[in-house]
This record gives sequence, structure tokens and C-alpha cells, in this order.
Amino acid sequence: MQRTKSYEPLKYLDKSFRTNQGARILSFRADGRNLEATDTSLSLGMTGGTGARNCQKIFVRVLKWTMPLLTLSSLLLLGGCESGHGQQQAGPPPTPEVATVTIEPRQVELTTELPGRTCAYLIAEIRPQVNGIIQKRLFKEGSDVKAGQLLYQIDPAPFQVAFDSAKASLGKAQANLPSIRLRAERYKELLVDRAVSRQDYDDAAAAVEQARAEIEYWKTQVEAARINLGYTRVTAPISGRIGRSSVTDGALVTAYQPTSLATIQQLDPIYVDVSQSSSELLRLRRNLETGTLSNDGESGKQVGILLEDGTPYPLEGTLQFRDVTVDPATGSFTLRIVVPNPEHLLLPGMFVRAVVQEGIAEQAILVPQQGVSRNPKGEPVALIVDDSGTVQQRMLTLDRAIDDQWLVSSGLSAGERLIVEGMLNVRPGDSAKAVPLTSRKAVAQSPNTDRTVSEPN
Repeated sequence: MQRTKSYEPLKYLDKSFRTNQGARILSFRADGRNLEATDTSLSLGMTGGTGARNCQKIFVRVLKWTMPLLTLSSLLLLGGCESGHGQQQAGPPPTPEVATVTIEPRQVELTTELPGRTCAYLIAEIRPQVNGIIQKRLFKEGSDVKAGQLLYQIDPAPFQVAFDSAKASLGKAQANLPSIRLRAERYKELLVDRAVSRQDYDDAAAAVEQARAEIEYWKTQVEAARINLGYTRVTAPISGRIGRSSVTDGALVTAYQPTSLATIQQLDPIYVDVSQSSSELLRLRRNLETGTLSNDGESGKQVGILLEDGTPYPLEGTLQFRDVTVDPATGSFTLRIVVPNPEHLLLPGMFVRAVVQEGIAEQAILVPQQGVSRNPKGEPVALIVDDSGTVQQRMLTLDRAIDDQWLVSSGLSAGERLIVEGMLNVRPGDSAKAVPLTSRKAVAQSPNTDRTVSEPN
């Protein structure tokens, strides 16, 4: 059974509350006009009476603890409004502070890194000069050999026989010469008394010349046989490190065969061949002619080497020459550098980078990279603070990156203050307070600076 009774309106309350009292459930709802109390107890069957009065008592108790909360919320809201009103009436915001560096031209040595590969200073491919069978290999693969060291021994037996035969023929020719010469001398004496004919004397004189020519012929044959016999000993033509052998003992080789027996390479010193763009060469010459760069003479020929992993090579190389021909396929030409290699750290075919000196810029402008940004077109821009404290934007022309700085070709002048920190707080035309970057860092790193450390409870 359900009874409902209305009370006077309560305009300050518009919420619903529920409470339990024994087995009775009471609810209150304020709609801004009337308060409606509903008794939903199943144990009360009367109208009005005790149920309504109990509802009134409970409502009064609820009202006692809700009023302080409403008052506190009103005070907080009023305080916030007054605080916002006070901020609106405060003065203009303080001038933003930015960290700057002053542009100071200085002398800078400009270098460029060029990729290249190493190649041996001397290369000798070992090939046989006579036909024969390899009797023995007399070196260790991968070892260092000296010029003249015996590498292979080819079977010398047939060449020894040819040499001995040539020597015997030479001896025979030399033995025939005295008798032929004496005969010609006797014919000459008899010719005076007309004891022999002139024809006989001429034949005897010609026989002498033939014997002498035959001796010279066999001398050359002996020398050829001696050379071929020497070719059976295959020796190292240069000093260096020898690679693997392509033949073993017992292999048949032929004179001047296309496949080499082994290869010797001299590694100390070693060549480094790098490529440079022809357009870079033209730019470099133009800068030297206009005075933007100055040549450093002999020291400009010194070249640093960086290994594949970026580690600097301990010894510097020397620029030997620039090629006079440009490769039409790549538009580049070759530079050859001679590098000392006593420890054989550099091996032929390794990829390296050569740090070649271009020249010296007497009035170079270097700025921190953090002070340069890009506009929507991708053009480099920078913000400066002029003498009046106004922020201005400058368009820059960048030459290259040097460590963590940009080399600026145009756009900045000596003495200008470049913003490197706080760029997001200002825009061109705004006023800003310029603080030197070093001073700002010193304040930030000062031990007297207050710090708040959070510790666990």
C-alpha cells in the first residue's frame, strides 16, 4: 500500500536520497517546486500519520549534512571567479626569455670525405716461362716473400740437356776455326806465286768467315739454353705478400699460360683510389679563385684515412695525383693517395674514406644546428634578436655540416644574436629578452639552484 504527502517547496535542493529504516524504504525527490515523500513500507497500512512524520525527520537529518557541502562548493566557485577576474585585470605578460649565441667569424679548415678502395702498391702475377712439370712448391701461402726468392721448381732435365748440347756444338765450331783460318793464310801466300787460283783463295777466306759466324750462332744457342734452364727456377720478381697457389706439385704448366701460379702484392705502402665529382672540383677552384678559400700549400696534400667502421687510421697519406680524365658514366675522376702500411692493416680491396683538405676559410660562420629550422618549403631559416630586442627571421644558405654545427654561406652577419633555445616561445616581430647561452647554462647548472626531490612515504 502506498501513501503520498506533499510539503512546501525547497528550491535549493534538486537531488534524490534514499535511506533504510528498519524494513521501511523512504525516498525523497525535490523537483524545485514540491517535496514528495513516498512511504513504500509493506508493514504500514495507515494513511498520512506516522510514516509521513518519520519521512520529515529523516529529511531534516539529511539536510543537516548536505548544507555545509553546498556552502563550501559555493565559496570555492566564488573564489575561482574572483581569481579569474583578478588575472584578467593583471598587467601584460612578461617578455619571453631566449638563449642566444653571438655570431663570430673564425678560421676553419674545410675538408671533404671521399669514398674509395685500397689497391696494392705493386702486383706481380707469377706465370711459368717454359713448359714442364712442377717438381716442388717452395713457399708458404699467405707469407711474405723477398725479391729473387725461389717459389717453384720446374723439372730442369730437358733444359739441362739442351744447354749441354748447345755448349758442345759451340766447342765443335770453335775447334774447326783454326784449321780453316791457316788454310786461308797459306792460300794467300801461294796466290802471290800464282800456285793457287784466285777462286781457291776466295773459297778459303769465305770458309773462315763461316766458321766464325757458326761460333757466334752456337754462342747464342748456349745462352738461350742457359736462360731456359734458369726459367725452371720460378722466383719472386718483387717483395711482398704472396697469395694462394693455383697449382700443386706434379702439375703440368705451359709457358705464359693465362692462369697465374700465384700473385704477389706489395702492401707497404699501399694505394687508396677515391672518386671526386667534377662539379665539386669546379666549385673548389672557383672558391680558390675568389678568395673564399686559401690553399695551404704542402700541408694540403696530407690526407686522413677512415676505416670501414669509422675508426681513424693512425697514419696520414699523401695525395699523389689527380686523374686527368673524367668518367663519362659517373661524372667523376680518380684521386690516388699513397698511405704507409707498415702493420699491413690495410688490405687490397678494403672500403675506406679519405678526408681530403679543400682549403682554409678565413671568415667562416658556424652556428649550432639547433638554432636552424626549416620552413614549410624546406628552406633553412633562423631567428635572431636585433639591437632593439625584436625577433627577426633570416633565410639561410647552408654549405655543409661540420660536427654539430652548420657552415653558413649567407644569411647571417658577424655580431648578430642567433636564438638557439626558446624559439617556440617567440615569433618574428615579437619582443624577446636575449640571454647568452653560456650564462643560461651556468645558472641551470649552479649548485645553489633549488631542487625538489620526491621521496616515497
